[in-house]
Amino acid sequence: MKGADFRAVLRNFGLSNFQNTNMKRILTLTLALSAFGLNAQIVTPQPSPASTLKQTVGITEVEINYSRPAKRGRVVFGDLVPFDEVWRTGANKNTLITTSDVLVFGKDTLKAGTYAIFTKPGKSSWEIYFYTDTENWGTPEEWNAAKVALTVKAEAINKSESVESFTIQLENVESNGAILSFMWDKVDVNVPFKVMTSERVMANIAKVMSGPSANDYYRAADFYLSEKKELDKALEWINTSLSMQKDQPFWVLRRKSLIQAELGDYKGAIETAKVSLEAAKAAKNDAYVKMNEASILEWTPKAK
Repeated sequence: MKGADFRAVLRNFGLSNFQNTNMKRILTLTLALSAFGLNAQIVTPQPSPASTLKQTVGITEVEINYSRPAKRGRVVFGDLVPFDEVWRTGANKNTLITTSDVLVFGKDTLKAGTYAIFTKPGKSSWEIYFYTDTENWGTPEEWNAAKVALTVKAEAINKSESVESFTIQLENVESNGAILSFMWDKVDVNVPFKVMTSERVMANIAKVMSGPSANDYYRAADFYLSEKKELDKALEWINTSLSMQKDQPFWVLRRKSLIQAELGDYKGAIETAKVSLEAAKAAKNDAYVKMNEASILEWTPKAK
């Protein structure tokens, strides 16, 4: 708005007595507000809003991220979504499923990880693909069968009631499995899967009930060595750790020699350091070779 035009507006509102300075201030404010309006972004609802589904199945965490297109009076399957063609299974970016542990579909296993879900809807059945490339927008430009981690076939069930928005759910959630469900319009596709809850829990129980591991004993001994406390107990623990391992690691032997030296058993420390030295040479670990050689050189006069 020009200055003369702006003055006319002021006169219309009975503000003709404003000083030029005041008018300049108002004009500046008006221009600033106009500029703000040009830069402001209008936020509108998305036609296919994003959705995130998180569900614990037994002790397995499953997360699904997808977009939900609406029917809006259209014929969905066989028209909007053609039969026998690969579909992105939703809208916008790929539908993604992330699982913290393996999922078992029939006799086939899907490893832990993140996958894009693509489907091929048919009149009576669907094919569901778990695809390792998750960075497509829609379907891949070139379908790569080598990137299909798993394919599952499921019946397409026709329902009497229509579902307006495309929906993915995890239903019938139990400790050992659930049903991955796709619903839209009058079609419902259910894909049951199992999780390794029983096997994982039993393995954890066996591990805990069997007592500390070799690494647990090693870490306990190493901590006592660093704190210079109860070194007799630290030596007992490091010996237990070594007895539980078929191939005695050079780094565990190194810790044992340091504990022995702290206890004043330099002869024993040298013997242990020599075994650690040879193991470190076999492993081509120069750092441990040098440390053991230096300790043997330092302890030898003290062992006499």
